[in-house]
Amino acid sequence: MTKDLITAGTRLAETLETENAALAALDLSLAAGMLADKRSAVAEFDLVRTTPAPSAAAQRMARRLQALALENKRLLERAIAVQGRVIGVVARAATAATKPAGYGPDRGRRPAPMALVARA
Repeated sequence: MTKDLITAGTRLAETLETENAALAALDLSLAAGMLADKRSAVAEFDLVRTTPAPSAAAQRMARRLQALALENKRLLERAIAVQGRVIGVVARAATAATKPAGYGPDRGRRPAPMALVARA
């Protein structure tokens, strides 16, 4: 395994670890801001990757990257699900706040005008 491959693999692994930590903390802005770094690390790794029989070090690096990539996928799916729930809550709140009186499940149960309720 060449030094360039070790360096590129380490950079990619560290990038994934940082993004995974951000995703685990649901710091989605930090995770999204890492896209350019992640793309660059993947491109660098692809450039130096070789096809001959991998050394033991290369196999260890491959296993590490595979584990990090699987964890990254799981955390990204979790973040997407959380964002979906947040958007749903906001959408329901906005719909309820803008619903005109007299429509929906409360139709016909509007409070009576105060002049009819108050007795002198």
